[in-house]
Amino acid sequence: MAMLGAKSNSTYLHSAPVVSDTYWGQFDEISKYNVSLNYFERLWLTWYTFMQNDVLATGIMSFVMHEVVYFGRSLPWIIIDCIPYFRKYKIQHAKIPTAKEQWQCALLVLLSHFTVELPQIWLFHPMAQYFGLSTTVPFPPLHKIIYQICIFFVLEDTWHYWTHRAMHCGFLYKNIHKIHHQYSAPFGLAAEYASPLEVMMLGLGTVGSPILWCAITGDLHILTMYLWIVCRLFQAIDAHSGYEFPWSLHHVLPFWAGAEHHDEHHERFIGNYASSFRWWDYFLDTEAGPEASKRRRERALAKKAKEAKKAQ
Repeated sequence: MAMLGAKSNSTYLHSAPVVSDTYWGQFDEISKYNVSLNYFERLWLTWYTFMQNDVLATGIMSFVMHEVVYFGRSLPWIIIDCIPYFRKYKIQHAKIPTAKEQWQCALLVLLSHFTVELPQIWLFHPMAQYFGLSTTVPFPPLHKIIYQICIFFVLEDTWHYWTHRAMHCGFLYKNIHKIHHQYSAPFGLAAEYASPLEVMMLGLGTVGSPILWCAITGDLHILTMYLWIVCRLFQAIDAHSGYEFPWSLHHVLPFWAGAEHHDEHHERFIGNYASSFRWWDYFLDTEAGPEASKRRRERALAKKAKEAKKAQ
């Protein structure tokens, strides 16, 4: 077992015999001999000990976490869509998703989760272990988790920008990406409403960025991976929420994309290709919306005036 054979990872655990067949019985036994571990670390260790199969333990935990976070974070937006008070914050005011649209979207997303994402999640543990991902306790310090997640945001955003932009080319848009644009006014559940091929291609940035980091540095814990996935799901669902609030994050961090940035993409079907940040669209002049169009017109007029002045 990876959890109990962790001496090479500087994890100090006492492998006392476990006599109980229940999860909590094993938790009590493990707690007696691993007093240096905190409560959550003991829960983690007990889970892997109880399952007796690391691939199965990671697979179940990963899939359940994904489903709980995805639908749990989507639920508040479903409720907000039903409350007239929040209509003033709706970016596309007249386009409120119907219950039928929400239900159809949820069914397709669930189908994608079980047919596309579940096999990938199941293969994640052996692949990640090959690149040196740690599943042991104790957990890494908080500062390490935070800076690694920040790096993953930057790497994923770069992958997402270029892959998403490519998907708006004729063939790829018509045969793959068009499904995601079924809703010109997005809502939370629609974050992963997409073709299975798109789920795999864009998802590679989310999963591949940490694996690339681990392959290069040999320093990544699966808990960091889980927290990164949670942050990424929150970002994707909130970006598709369709609501712009005075307290939205991009008012504090101007380079953050958010719902206002992505809603313009769905409404206009072009531009604003990045996921989390605005810098790729800004520097490569692929911003969408009236303000960006105004800036482009002003630049074009200034260029014409300059050329006319040179011609005189």
